[in-house]
Amino acid sequence: MSISNEAHGAVHSWMFQAALPLWADKGIDKTFGGPVEALTGDGRGVADIPFKRTRVAGRQLYVFSHAALLGWSEGRSVAEQLFEHLTTRAWGGVDIGWHRLIALDGAPLDPTPDLYDYAFALFGLGWYHKLTGDSRALDLAHQTLDILDRLFRHPQGGFLHEVPAAPPRQQNPHMHLIEAALVLAETSGDGRFRALANEVHDLFVRRIARLPEGILPEFFEEDWRPVANQIIEPGHQMEWAWILGRHQALTGHDNTAAIKSLMSWSETHGFDPSTGWTRNQIGVDGRILNGGSRSWPNTERIKGWLALEEFTGVDASAAVQCSLEALFAWHLKHDVPGCWHDAFDADGRPLTSTVPASTLYHVFLAFAEVLRLAVPASSDAGR
Repeated sequence: MSISNEAHGAVHSWMFQAALPLWADKGIDKTFGGPVEALTGDGRGVADIPFKRTRVAGRQLYVFSHAALLGWSEGRSVAEQLFEHLTTRAWGGVDIGWHRLIALDGAPLDPTPDLYDYAFALFGLGWYHKLTGDSRALDLAHQTLDILDRLFRHPQGGFLHEVPAAPPRQQNPHMHLIEAALVLAETSGDGRFRALANEVHDLFVRRIARLPEGILPEFFEEDWRPVANQIIEPGHQMEWAWILGRHQALTGHDNTAAIKSLMSWSETHGFDPSTGWTRNQIGVDGRILNGGSRSWPNTERIKGWLALEEFTGVDASAAVQCSLEALFAWHLKHDVPGCWHDAFDADGRPLTSTVPASTLYHVFLAFAEVLRLAVPASSDAGR
């Protein structure tokens, strides 16, 4: 797959010259350690948010671990700091598990067991182990799975999204759980993580997604029947397409039909050719429910198309180029390089007053996949 020289250079420069230096500096709490939740909208200060989420710590641990593996020399030291913060502040021990929220100084604020936070703690641990081989990361991952087995399992398959859980059931935390399990299985070779990845994969293809239509509901009754008045998020469909590709790469299971169907429906109903955006929300009948666009659905369109090319041979060049151009023209166009405007409404008006740290995971992972699979149009690679 090829993209323009300009786009390839912009991706590399944004990652290694803008975003990583900025978030390694302003994105780390100088007083108490760990990641900040957000920067101010102008990107020049830390937003006044009186808590820290475990999911953000796990995401930032992923980013800097991956950055170090890609050769960014400062990445390892930042990852080590984030690992110590995650494991000493966000972790409450085997009887409590991961806190949902902590205070700025690390004191527990909300100990609610939350599957989304658990998934990103596991994701960060997996990437940190991939970087360092530190056995503490795998030990914590196993302890986390022990808690999932004890507290989160649902009698009708899958896991509770929090404990205790109010309806409806949710697919999204399961998506990030399999994402984490795949990384842990790859880096450790441990069959327990591979089994978890296969379990969530089987739940997805048999009960969560409507295949072969290529429709992924967001919310469900206890028995995995979709709730009425369903919302479809094209970004999540595209994200699942990429995750199914990673599952296929690890296990050899043929997920190509599901990847194709998820991407086909999302492209037909969720992509806006006038802006190059991936829309936020669509109805099951294809109606536009929210024609605005956050940054992350656009990064997931990139990943979904890359999975299409890698596992089905469909040329992703034009689609990836389009979404990169849209991201740089809208979401990543900021006075401070390495920052972003996270959300726009359907008329192109910005909706956010801060620069949320959680977005970096989405952009960095998509851009890392671009660098892994795409070459500049004039490159001599492969000749």
